[in-house]
Amino acid sequence: MEEKQENLLQNTMQEKAKYYGNRIWRDMSSLGKWLILAVVTGCIVGAASSLFSYVLKTVTNVREEHLWIFYLLPVSGLIIVFLYQKFGKDDGGPNQVFMTIRSKDDVPLKSAPLIFISTALTHLTGGSAGREGAVIQLGGSIGNQLGRMLPLDEEDRHVMVMCGMSAAFSAIFGTPIAAVVFSMEIVSVGVMYYAALVPCVFSSLIASKVAGHMGIGPNVFHLSDIPDFHLIPSIQIILLAMLCAGLSVLFCIILHSLGDFYRSKLKNPYIRLVCSSLVIILLTILLHTSDYMGAGVPVIARAIEGTVRPDAFFWKIIFTALTLEAGFKGGEIVPSFFVGATFGCLFGQLLGLSPSLCAAVGMVSVFCGVTNCPISSLLIAFELFGYVAVPYFMIAISVSYLLSGYYGLYHDQTIVYSKYKPQFVNRKTRE
Repeated sequence: MEEKQENLLQNTMQEKAKYYGNRIWRDMSSLGKWLILAVVTGCIVGAASSLFSYVLKTVTNVREEHLWIFYLLPVSGLIIVFLYQKFGKDDGGPNQVFMTIRSKDDVPLKSAPLIFISTALTHLTGGSAGREGAVIQLGGSIGNQLGRMLPLDEEDRHVMVMCGMSAAFSAIFGTPIAAVVFSMEIVSVGVMYYAALVPCVFSSLIASKVAGHMGIGPNVFHLSDIPDFHLIPSIQIILLAMLCAGLSVLFCIILHSLGDFYRSKLKNPYIRLVCSSLVIILLTILLHTSDYMGAGVPVIARAIEGTVRPDAFFWKIIFTALTLEAGFKGGEIVPSFFVGATFGCLFGQLLGLSPSLCAAVGMVSVFCGVTNCPISSLLIAFELFGYVAVPYFMIAISVSYLLSGYYGLYHDQTIVYSKYKPQFVNRKTRE
């Protein structure tokens, strides 16, 4: 009897050892697999994104040295329409990347060169657009293709898409920590894709290093005159965040409403691009400024230093809507930075609070409102501005996230859990 019990105990221990051994092997092999894939993705996407950033800087410099190129905006628009009519009819922009992660679509490899060329043309001729929409597609497309070339199942390919997004975002913006969280947070609000944490972390860090070695550095800003954390400045920051939440909603409404108008009234994409280009050129001549061409990073820098045109935030919204909703390519996130920074600087000047701090707070508050990504917003604030104003950033981002409601830049972004209650809602963002 005792011998049987001893044999049974020994068999049980062997089964447990085998079970735990298999689990350890599974976990270690998974770690090894994702480390290798993350390094490969980080290197490839980091290099491609750095090249993309270098091209955008080059074409921007060319335009600034030869301002007459701006009058070729309709021509570049026609070229972009032709390219997408010929090669990219199935291209769905950043929304297609989000759908791919949720197993409802697939990002074709041709999206990468198409968005690369068309965004460069947009910036060369002065369209008011950012670069992150292109980056999301570029990284997602490359990551998806790498997943297809390797013996990976469908779920792992989705992780590769997020891995590529993190690498591209990190290389372009120089914010590797925020890039990790952004790709896991942007698709489904209220749910984080933690299965992608390891590959996103390592691909983001590798891409950041690759970009640095290729001469692409981050934009880091210095804040000045930051008040101590007291009641009065906190109330002022809350007010600013409330206004920025409303501004982010207005930004989304204007963009999507103009897009709906264009698609219903100007159905021919060639006519739409030409008409919108002519309006952009006319407005630029009337305003006597080139501030709204391209992404507008120099204007953001000036706003953080305390200098701003009072109406800059409004006109950036208009120019960005006219550019992107007509069919030019780029992104809305850097323009949202522009809108928030200029509005925040103006707010600080009017209320006697540090314009530098208010510009930074406005920048991340509007970003949070249009993307519904509070954690990414906070990490971007840390990486771009440091930690000296942490309480103000936390207050502003939380208020903006709550008050911006269910609006967003990307119509395929899903609000999984309510912003107001611990409740499952599973709804798309409002257009």
